Amino acid sequence: MTDLRQAPAPGSGQEPALSRPPAPGDPSRPARAPRPRSRRSAAPWLWGVVGVAAVVIAWELYKLLAPEDGVLVAGLRILPRTTDLAMPHVWDMAGRLLAPVTRQEGSPPLWGVIAVGALTTLGIAAVGWLVGMIVGFAFALIMQRWRLAEWGLLPWIILSQTVPLIAFAPIVKSWGSRIEIGGFEWQDWMSVALIASYLAFFPIAVGALRGLQSPDRIHTELMHTYAAGYWATLMKLRLPASVPYLLPALRLGAANAVIGAVVAEVSTGLQGGIGRLLIQFAGQASGDPAKAWGPIFGAIALGLVAAGSVALLGLLLKDYRRGEAA
Repeated sequence: MTDLRQAPAPGSGQEPALSRPPAPGDPSRPARAPRPRSRRSAAPWLWGVVGVAAVVIAWELYKLLAPEDGVLVAGLRILPRTTDLAMPHVWDMAGRLLAPVTRQEGSPPLWGVIAVGALTTLGIAAVGWLVGMIVGFAFALIMQRWRLAEWGLLPWIILSQTVPLIAFAPIVKSWGSRIEIGGFEWQDWMSVALIASYLAFFPIAVGALRGLQSPDRIHTELMHTYAAGYWATLMKLRLPASVPYLLPALRLGAANAVIGAVVAEVSTGLQGGIGRLLIQFAGQASGDPAKAWGPIFGAIALGLVAAGSVALLGLLLKDYRRGEAA
C-alpha cells in the first residue's frame, strides 16, 4: 500500500522532532560526560595549596606595606605591628624549623621536637575523640528514640559548651587525681583526654541526631509495613541515612578534640605535648621570635591530620555519601 503521508516542506515549522536539538531539560538530551576521577580528587588539594599561598602573600604584603606600629583607629590598634619581633618573615620561620632547638651541641632540630610533641597530643586527642564519639552517638540514639529525652537533653548538651575550658581543666585534673580503684591510678594525660572528649562529643551528638532523624516518613512507614522493629529500622535505614551528616560531625569532633587537648595541656601543665611547647617557646619569643611560631604550625598540622584521618573513614562509606550534608 502506498504511504499517503508526505514529508513536511523545509522551513514550514513542521520538521520531525528528531531534527531539533533537545531542550536542556529534555530527558532525551545526552548526559554530559563526568569529569575524570583523578581531576576531582586533585581539586581539593589544589585549592588547599592556593589557600596557603594566599595566606603567605597576604602576610608578606601586610608586613611590607603596613606601618611598624600597626594600624591604629582612634588610638586603638586594630591590626598588629609589623616588626620582626611581632611578625617574622615566612622564610625566617621556615628556616628556624630546620635549625636546632638550642645552641647546645647535639641539640635536635626544632621540627623534630615539634613532631614528637604533636604526636603525643595527637594520641591523647585520638583517645578523647573515641570517647566523645561513643558518648555523642549514645546521646543521639537516646534522643532519637524518645522525643522527651531530646527535649530534656539537647538544651543541656548545647549549654555544656559554654563552660570555659581554662577554668574547667584544673578541676578535672584535681578530681582525677583522687581516683584510685584497686591498682588503677588516674594519670594526668587521662584528664587531658577527658577534656578533649568533652569538646568532641557535642558536634557528634548533634550531627548524629540530625542524621538519624533524616529518613523521610514514607521510608519509615515502609519499614513498618515490613514489620521491621526498632533495631532493624536503625541498622538498615537510619544508620545508612545518617552517614552524610555523621562524617562532617566526626571531622568537626576530631578538630575539637585537638583544640581541647592543646588547651588542656596548657591549663594542666602536662609535659611533652604541643600545648606545653606553645607556652615554653612563647616565653622565648623576645629573643627568638621565629621559634615561637613553630608550635603554632605544629598545632595547625595536627588539626589537619586529625580531620584528614576521618576523611579516610569516608572512603569506606562512600556508597552512603550521596548528597553529603555540609
